[in-house]
Amino acid sequence: MKIFDSHCHLDDKSFAKDLEAVVDRARSAGVARMMTIGVNRKTSRKAVALAQSHTGIFASVGVHPHDVKNCSASILQDLIDLSKNEKVRAWGEMGLDYNRMYSPRPDQEKWFERQLEAAAETKLPMIFHERDSNGRFLEILQGQEVKSINGVVHCFSGNRYELDQYLALGLHIGITGILTVKSRGRQLRKLVPGIPSDRLLVETDAPYLVPTPEKNRIRRNEPAFVKSVLLKLAEVRNEDPEKLADIVWKNTNRLYGIV
Repeated sequence: MKIFDSHCHLDDKSFAKDLEAVVDRARSAGVARMMTIGVNRKTSRKAVALAQSHTGIFASVGVHPHDVKNCSASILQDLIDLSKNEKVRAWGEMGLDYNRMYSPRPDQEKWFERQLEAAAETKLPMIFHERDSNGRFLEILQGQEVKSINGVVHCFSGNRYELDQYLALGLHIGITGILTVKSRGRQLRKLVPGIPSDRLLVETDAPYLVPTPEKNRIRRNEPAFVKSVLLKLAEVRNEDPEKLADIVWKNTNRLYGIV
């Protein structure tokens, strides 16, 4: 079984002391590839550096909605330049987050739209973040002058209507450890059987969202634990784990343009 952790934050300070051990544990668990995510200029640079120094690790560049209050045209241009590195395989994570409001709504919408333009310019697939945007995220995506969007809604936790709209846009759906959580994952477990298998990705969002099987013994999530997400996904969908793992592996490599 080969697994691709499609979304993690290996530059996080919680990994500073044992990153190599984290990567080794991931590989021992069958996690052969990882996408480490940029959320601003600094972390995007770190993501690229990590990817360059590790086989099987790839990077994205972008500005998270929490961080867009500090964004500028020059930062966006720096990210466009950085995206030319061969280990950069996606733009993001970007989107809207009206839950914590670390950045004002006008700033979030402005820089989300600017990043959509930048991603189109670079021709990179997109990694989207959406939380409590009350339909605005979808409205912006549906306003794009394209029939299909090459990207993934990471850490999907929406409702059936949102899922149907994302699928209609051609998007992939990123499934995290939320799927394993008894109460929080109930709605997600109802929805995942209806997601076409060729649109599924699995992710940890490490160091966040520790899956239930690991939660009792460790507080920090890491890429090795994406296997628990994959196994739960197979259980909920009543599918063979090995076959599903192969499909999701191919989906992720295809989305990120990795041979």
